[in-house]
Amino acid sequence: MRSTILATLAFATVVAPEAALGQRPLSLSEAFAEADGRAYSNRLSTARREVAAAARLTTLRGILPSLQAEAGWMRSTDPLSAFGFTLRQRMVSQLSFDPNSLNNPAAISNVGGSVVLSLPVFNADAWLGRSAAGRIEDAAEAEEHWTQSDTRLQVVRAYYGGILAGTRVASLEEGLAAARSHVRRAELLHEQGLVTRSDVLLASVGAGKAETQLLAAQGEASLAVTRLAIVLGAPNDTTLVLPRTLPSVANVSALPSTKTETQPRADVEAARLSSEAATLDVRRATALLLPRIGSFARYDWNHPTSLIGGKPSWTVGIVASVSLFGGASELAERRRAQAQAKTATAMADALDARAQLEEREWRNELEVAVARLAIAERAVSQSAEAHRIMTRKYEGGLATITELLDTSTQEIASHLERDAAIYDVIVAAAAWRLAAGGRVTDLTVLDRNGAE
Repeated sequence: MRSTILATLAFATVVAPEAALGQRPLSLSEAFAEADGRAYSNRLSTARREVAAAARLTTLRGILPSLQAEAGWMRSTDPLSAFGFTLRQRMVSQLSFDPNSLNNPAAISNVGGSVVLSLPVFNADAWLGRSAAGRIEDAAEAEEHWTQSDTRLQVVRAYYGGILAGTRVASLEEGLAAARSHVRRAELLHEQGLVTRSDVLLASVGAGKAETQLLAAQGEASLAVTRLAIVLGAPNDTTLVLPRTLPSVANVSALPSTKTETQPRADVEAARLSSEAATLDVRRATALLLPRIGSFARYDWNHPTSLIGGKPSWTVGIVASVSLFGGASELAERRRAQAQAKTATAMADALDARAQLEEREWRNELEVAVARLAIAERAVSQSAEAHRIMTRKYEGGLATITELLDTSTQEIASHLERDAAIYDVIVAAAAWRLAAGGRVTDLTVLDRNGAE
């Protein structure tokens, strides 16, 4: 008895009245909005895109000029350093060339300050590396869009899975009520001497099975809401209230014909961009063998005590360098880049082929699900009529209690199968849109025309 009460209280989080304090009804469009900003997978993909953007910024180091300021203090009796300090401070005189002063200089201090500007003139590998990093950032952005769309599919599964769990509870509650009604009917007929004691016992057994199924369904309904909260990125949110019924058969059956705007799949686009980035990286690795040209300009101050004192000096120059042999590191880098480019190209081709197959598979699954739903809908009315007829037969002594219980069970099963078929159509419609490059958010039409 206690387990029944606890399970009922747990289920109340699913079907509680919307006006209940501290609870908030949740539509599919609202669930999408919450998942877009809080879902764990979306947050991870956004962080990866930001990492790629930061990596692209680092490539500017070999392209943009750099400006730095330097300052330092030195004191020395080293002959060369001492004479150099005196010369830089513009304090050389005839006495400075005295052999004894040159060989045994007194300690001298120098405060040096400088501003240095470095400007790359030609750095091919840096430019190609930046282009490759740009493709990687674009691929990360496309992957972020794909993750968001895939998360929306998971929201559809969890959202309508929660509603399905609630409707299963409602159907099993009706089944339990019917089973208990059969028990009372059997007891009444037994008192009248029209049936045996075994009919009452069999009816009681059937009611016990129905109660067990209901308890399990109530617990599953509570878990279903928790699963949805986790998908939304808010596992501790206990305020969610879902609709009590699934969308109507008519509205769900119309989903395959609902128009959707399609575009190249974001995951396929991400793979293509990654392949382009790998190709550019091969060119970058090849460019390591080319010469690099850089220029610089510096402004210096030297004074015995002041940071910016004395007469300044300037220096400008241009430097060219080329790696004649780096221990075969450049060749190894190029071979590594070539291998990665082949891998990225193969992955892009494979993903494109798989995407085309997935679109056909989910389209077929959607068509089958719609057909299955039509059959399940007919079964609901047929099983209800069969149950009504069998009830009259049993009351007239023309059927056994087992036959009555079987038709009652079949009626409940038909409702459960119909609800499951509705859920399958919704999920298949969402998955087909994702596979075809369409918008999973098209299913928000069910918020307006679907669930009650």
